[in-house]
Amino acid sequence: MSYERANIRRMQGYTPGKQPQNADTIKLNTNENPYAPSPQVFEVLRHIGPDMLRRYPEPLATEFRSEAARLHGVKPEQIVAVNGGDELLRLALTTFVEPGQPIGVLSPSYSLYPVLAAIQDSPVISVTAGADYSLPSELAARMNAAAVNLTLLVNPHAPSGRLETRETISGIARELKGVLLVDEAYVDFVAPDRRHNLLPLLEEHDNILLLRTLSKGYSLAGLRYGYGIGSEGLIAPLLGKTRDSYNVDAIAQRVATAALRDQAHARLSWERVRNERTRVRRALAALGFAALDSQTNFLLASVPEQLRAAEVQRELEARGILVRYFAEPPLDRSLRITIGTPEENDRLLRELAQLSAP
Repeated sequence: MSYERANIRRMQGYTPGKQPQNADTIKLNTNENPYAPSPQVFEVLRHIGPDMLRRYPEPLATEFRSEAARLHGVKPEQIVAVNGGDELLRLALTTFVEPGQPIGVLSPSYSLYPVLAAIQDSPVISVTAGADYSLPSELAARMNAAAVNLTLLVNPHAPSGRLETRETISGIARELKGVLLVDEAYVDFVAPDRRHNLLPLLEEHDNILLLRTLSKGYSLAGLRYGYGIGSEGLIAPLLGKTRDSYNVDAIAQRVATAALRDQAHARLSWERVRNERTRVRRALAALGFAALDSQTNFLLASVPEQLRAAEVQRELEARGILVRYFAEPPLDRSLRITIGTPEENDRLLRELAQLSAP
């Protein structure tokens, strides 16, 4: 006998990227940072004592929130710490969406969004992105017409890497009648010359919630630590009502705070990723794999006409390289490739050269 709720029984769970089976496999399928975390992280870990494990952690992650507020020029009351960015997504649904009320997404997008909606028993109002993965002009109107109270947008966009401007995001927030959660998981990799910064919008719009994570830009995917930034009114119920008690552990709080403080180390890794992103994109184009301009740590590359993306993905895996393939159109002609180290990228390019050779 099944004891699941009916909507849980019907739904499909999230499918994570494949994990390597041996140490020689190059993992370019889950958008991790290829470079090590800050040395200050390991210094913190060396000083973890038994009392830190014996006692409950600081419940509100006060030190971390103060550090994040200082970094971003906001108040600590505008920050909520979470157990990975995915927890903020779940918190936003349980806080701002009535059971059965719809949520809004762009399609294609992060595949966890509809999974979380299904858990909440919420229908999904999906608006298809433009051919260039741009936001359609009718997005906000569609959400308002469907009484959507939470719209989820990842920017820079996944899986394309496209970056929407502050003006575009501001216009959507102004028109929306509900909360706009902007998932900025990849924002650290945006080129500095874009001068991209959504934080000033928090003073103009009380319905914007920004998601940040330490998984990508700070090389801490294994830690599971993120945070939300928004107006005090938007953060207060997350912080004081719907957040799990002691939701981020004591070690994670210390490690995350140390990582944020070492901005010099983090920015160096972002620059290295951006440099490799430019090089790999050009090399892929020379092989016939046209990659979209990306402001993330990955590229969405279409395969040459004579090849099938699914077959290329399987062949690369057989040769010890993992990349991501999505079977749903319009992504089924492309591969999403995480930017690795120069050595990893060189090996990928050599294998693709062999696979695409006439």
